[in-house]
Amino acid sequence: MGVTKSDIFTTDQNEIALIAKAIGHPARIAILQYLLQKNACVCGDIVGEIGLAQATVSQHLKELKQAGLIKGDIDGRSVCYCIDNTKWDIVKDLLFQFFDQKQDTSCC
Repeated sequence: MGVTKSDIFTTDQNEIALIAKAIGHPARIAILQYLLQKNACVCGDIVGEIGLAQATVSQHLKELKQAGLIKGDIDGRSVCYCIDNTKWDIVKDLLFQFFDQKQDTSCC
């Protein structure tokens, strides 16, 4: 069995790539900012705020949930989404460590 591309990279490298992909769309950034502001809300509220179709917002929520940045609880016929605080703190630390690697040296 061959090696998958992700197997040749560290856990941190794969995690940073997953997070970067998840936040790599302006609609997802807008959703995260809205959830940070409201703490929790249902998909319909996000649709009204963001201005995209419900199916599009649901797809973006799915990507954010797969990355672990948000979580959703089913409440009757709707899903209430919020920031996953534990994962959020892990991601903040991971990205801080990544960006903090930069040395103050001149480049060509």
